[in-house]
Amino acid sequence: MKAVVFPGQGSQYVGMAVERCQSDPAAKKIIDQADEILGFSLSKIMFEGPEKTLKQTEFTQPALYIHSMAVYQTAEITPNCVAGHSLGEFSALTAAGVFSFEDGLKLVRLRGQLMQAAGEQSSGSMGAVIGLADDVVAQICETVSEKSGEIVVPANYNSKGQIVISGHSNAISSALKASKEAGAKMAIPLAVSGAFHSPLMQSAYDEFKLSLEKVVFADAQVPVYSNVNARPSQSALELKKNVLQQLLEPVLWTQTIEQMVSDGVKEVIELGPGKVLQGLVKRINRSIQLSGIQ
Repeated sequence: MKAVVFPGQGSQYVGMAVERCQSDPAAKKIIDQADEILGFSLSKIMFEGPEKTLKQTEFTQPALYIHSMAVYQTAEITPNCVAGHSLGEFSALTAAGVFSFEDGLKLVRLRGQLMQAAGEQSSGSMGAVIGLADDVVAQICETVSEKSGEIVVPANYNSKGQIVISGHSNAISSALKASKEAGAKMAIPLAVSGAFHSPLMQSAYDEFKLSLEKVVFADAQVPVYSNVNARPSQSALELKKNVLQQLLEPVLWTQTIEQMVSDGVKEVIELGPGKVLQGLVKRINRSIQLSGIQ
């Protein structure tokens, strides 16, 4: 079985999609269409920067979506199943025929704006912990939360021994310090604009829910593995619920890849900018055949 996966924030870079656009007229047409839908030239930011602007969540998220879909719609790959890391789940849903490219782009643009606004409203941040077992990091977060009265939770289970935590900035600092004391190889703050995949995204959740309710989801043409439960589904109702809940809950990427392997997936192809997911998948299971198209 073959799975196609789509990257999330962190994979963007100035110059993204330029080569694809220059070499494939069909890809250029998709990117031009995206600019028209958005009402401004996001492609100019993607191609030329500045990097500071591209890193802003409200621009990063649609840029990643556009790049991934330009690749998918021109790559002529027929997957048995799909998944995406955080924002990448919207690319996966579009690839599976759950909603149109235009609907997906509008949702992703709004999601980025709401998440950026929620980040600015709360004193939230994120941190990366490498070299500790998942349950150890989860316990540290729980202990710090109980002692401080603030929120810190696991946000991304990226691969075995690599977890991102999210929450109030002071609680993040305490959890990173505790992780180092527990023997983490690395425990560092991340330069992000908010506490993504945590309860601090509640305002984004509330606003996004209203817009999501207006978009018609179809049953998926192939199984979509959702971040929130690492399980495949083709149910429109379930997939809509999962992609909304994803704003508040952790990305179960390690568990998703493990479930894919258990379900018979032997090949994973990453479509979109960078090779972040290929690296994560390799650390999760070295037997999987890996490739990517940018």
